[in-house]
Amino acid sequence: MIFIFGPLYAGKRAFACKLLHCQEAELSRYAVWNVQERAAQAQDLEKLADELAGYQVVIATEIGGGIVPADAGQRAAREAAGRLNELLAQRADAVVRIFYGLPLVLKGSLSL
Repeated sequence: MIFIFGPLYAGKRAFACKLLHCQEAELSRYAVWNVQERAAQAQDLEKLADELAGYQVVIATEIGGGIVPADAGQRAAREAAGRLNELLAQRADAVVRIFYGLPLVLKGSLSL
């Protein structure tokens, strides 16, 4: 599994399409994205990470930067997303951070 993460509108899905040699309309066959939203609802992050690791590509939007929310629920969701990202990075063969459309490989290697 390849784990791709980065800020909003950084080009994560476009990069995944390039890796998978597919069009964006086909991406859902191979990849799942916005997994940070699933983290907030999950009862068991380990189980969720195992489930998501079954995809070829998993894409998450970073939500941990910036001001810490005052709302306890929002802080818990943000913490769950960060923990899920950590679990996914551990399970991944490759981890890539996308920033302004530019990939930075943090773990493993890629062939484009």
